Amino acid sequence: MNVRRLLPVLPALALLLTGCGIRPTEVPTDFGAAPSRVPCSLSQPDVTAQPPRGVPVQVFLLCGSSLVAVDRTVRVPEDTADAQRRVIVAQGLLGQLAATPSAGESAAGYTTHVPGGLTVTGPHPKDPGETLRLSTAPDGLTPYALAQIVCTLSDSAAAEGDGSVVLGGPDDTRLRRYLCSEELRSRPGTTKPPSTQVTGD
Repeated sequence: MNVRRLLPVLPALALLLTGCGIRPTEVPTDFGAAPSRVPCSLSQPDVTAQPPRGVPVQVFLLCGSSLVAVDRTVRVPEDTADAQRRVIVAQGLLGQLAATPSAGESAAGYTTHVPGGLTVTGPHPKDPGETLRLSTAPDGLTPYALAQIVCTLSDSAAAEGDGSVVLGGPDDTRLRRYLCSEELRSRPGTTKPPSTQVTGD
């Protein structure tokens, strides 16, 4: 073996072996903190968002670009007549929709577009019995707010149980029967609630 030929190779081999060690990198690796919560996912029921006692209900809040149901409760006095019960439940749902989401919900990305102070009454004399009249006409609400209200009320004891809700404004303008569709839940800002005109009795 020719030793003279091996001598130039030895420093390169030593350099390769040294390179196998772990050395600090100079490439920036700061990609920010790891996400602490999956968006729109609550790790456990947020009891701070609910009154201590009442009727269990669900309301639809906005999270990301879609509507997501969250648990709430509303208070209904015992021995309330059915007609008045519907209005009381509807008013409680509107109050829950207008309330600021809890700290846990806000951290998970939940928001609401339903304005505070919105009220609801029952039918006018010539309205169908299931009518709910809002203090602001439905077409005067933002698309997000109307989608939240339609999906929340149509899936509650304030409706007739057929997945729809009859809404109108405070005056005697024409009523419409609204549905909460899958498309509305997925794209509440750009999709109008499916609706049909309702005639009085």
